[in-house]
Amino acid sequence: MPISETQLETWSKQGAIRQSADTYATIRSALQDSMAPYRTKDYEVFLQGSYGNDTNIYADSDVDVIMKLTSTYYHDITELPADQQALFNTAWSKADYSCNDFKAEVFSHLNAKFPRKVTPGNKAIYIDADGARRETDVVACAQYRKFFSFRSWANCSFTEGVTFWTTDGTQIINYPKLHSDICTRKHQATNQWFKPMVRILKNMRNTMISRGLLAEGIAPSYFLEGMLYNVPDTLFGRSYGDTFVNAINWVKNCPDRSKLLCANEQYYLLHPTSPVTWRAEQLQAYLDAVINFWNA
Repeated sequence: MPISETQLETWSKQGAIRQSADTYATIRSALQDSMAPYRTKDYEVFLQGSYGNDTNIYADSDVDVIMKLTSTYYHDITELPADQQALFNTAWSKADYSCNDFKAEVFSHLNAKFPRKVTPGNKAIYIDADGARRETDVVACAQYRKFFSFRSWANCSFTEGVTFWTTDGTQIINYPKLHSDICTRKHQATNQWFKPMVRILKNMRNTMISRGLLAEGIAPSYFLEGMLYNVPDTLFGRSYGDTFVNAINWVKNCPDRSKLLCANEQYYLLHPTSPVTWRAEQLQAYLDAVINFWNA
């Protein structure tokens, strides 16, 4: 039988934010230390993930922090016509301080600030929990610009994101601020139904995993959020139960899932090899599991 509206209401609630806010303040203060080895560089610190997007649930434990180098940027000019590419290449000069230089200095600094608590990972720098401080993932990255026009530095247009390289040399390009801004607009366009529904899907997924109904790692929160973003605004509302059924049925019956977008609108949601997108078979496995869970 369908899950009760009372249970869905409980699952829709935002998790505690005070401890996470305090954790972020501590990590941000450490990153902004005036004695840090990268202190002469321009950079920006901000939250991403569930705490940054107000979609955190009580089970969420780690805080995701972006440490973005802005005095160096990487770029994509493939969308520019040939004459504008030539103008760009004439105006551009390679920086002598790289994203990997920045990541190394951020790691060194955090390791000194939090001795024996810091571990380098494939994508992020991990800081262990300690007392009231939550686990934290710090992504040391650089600004990324995807250009759409270029006449001069004063007359150009681009979409801004972030980029970094994993330990195996894979370049990751993503758009966390754009993702957050678009999700907020979606939340407003659905009369504040979107973010509670994201939290419901996350809680439902966790329950399915705990009961052995869905394998761990099949439905990451980021992709659940992206899936729900594609659902038409008019299908949100009346009740959480109605919204859930409408949303899942819409995705299930979508005639061409290959056209679904990530919430940042820069990538398709589904792709067989991209490191920043979902796999089509994982979406199908999630849909099969969540429909069975709802109908059980």
